[in-house]
Amino acid sequence: MKMSKLQRHTKEFVFQALVLTVLFVIKSFDRHSSFSLSQVVFFTFYASLAFVINYLLIPRFLYKKKYLLFSFILLALFIVAYLVEELILEKLFFNDERAEHVSNVFYTLLDILPIVLVMVGFKFAWDALHKQQQVESLQSNIKESELRFLKSQINPHFLFNNLNNLYSYAIEQSSKTPSIILELSSVLRYMLYDCKEDFVPLSKEIEHLKHFTALNELQVENRGSVSFNSEVTSDNFVVAPLILNVFIENAFKHSTASQSSDITIDIKITVDEDGLLNFSCTNSFLDVANNQNLSRGIGLDNVKKRLKLLYPNCHTLTINTGNNQYEVALSLQLKTKK
Repeated sequence: MKMSKLQRHTKEFVFQALVLTVLFVIKSFDRHSSFSLSQVVFFTFYASLAFVINYLLIPRFLYKKKYLLFSFILLALFIVAYLVEELILEKLFFNDERAEHVSNVFYTLLDILPIVLVMVGFKFAWDALHKQQQVESLQSNIKESELRFLKSQINPHFLFNNLNNLYSYAIEQSSKTPSIILELSSVLRYMLYDCKEDFVPLSKEIEHLKHFTALNELQVENRGSVSFNSEVTSDNFVVAPLILNVFIENAFKHSTASQSSDITIDIKITVDEDGLLNFSCTNSFLDVANNQNLSRGIGLDNVKKRLKLLYPNCHTLTINTGNNQYEVALSLQLKTKK
């Protein structure tokens, strides 16, 4: 939840007040001095000087890269502070020689600088922390936008392919048309309503994959076999949606496009007690012209980007091709439900 500007400034001023209180205690209650009204006035004067630097000079000049003007005004401000202390404050509170003689400028600066430097340093640290939070928020927004874009690329592509299949079956007045509509409805309902978040319950994703596989299995008909095995004993985990179905879709496309018979597609999903998901998808294919770019399968670049964004340093993806077999193996360290 973002902090409002008023809340942020209020929090900053509270911390500054605490720092000033600690500085005042340290400066006023050492073993060489005792508490007095003059200490309060002088300390308030130094704190006011720091306030002017922190909230007028730094934002308006230093942060806007007006370095020369900032330096000139800062120097003038210290000269004025020196004169105010020597010609006004000391004459008000001291009647001895200290009020009658103008002190060495370096001696006066030794009184002023510690308070000012500490408060200015606090301001720089606070602004740097706020800037870092803004950068992290911006990076998070960019990541979320990229994920939404990558996810949006999947749905139109899937819908286009299956509407073509549905049209073909409808033209042939196939008895499988109602089954296709039912499976397509289940899959689209999940894509449109159930997977709007970055992570969804694992059980829902697996149920979706079953419908997704059944829908694509209609392309195989009697030309081969399709198996889908899921061994999940816990429902305490969540997973990024619409990642695994990309590999399944590729398997069906490559097999059905290159083979008229002996198609085999084998899909396995296991999850251990620690939340390590192992997914494998193996499909047969014939080494013909339309399969020369298997490693660039449908949405593969898309899914690699999503894995990099959602599972940095906690996923392993390997793709092997050989002996007319295309095999995808993916390991993911799942997150638990909140």
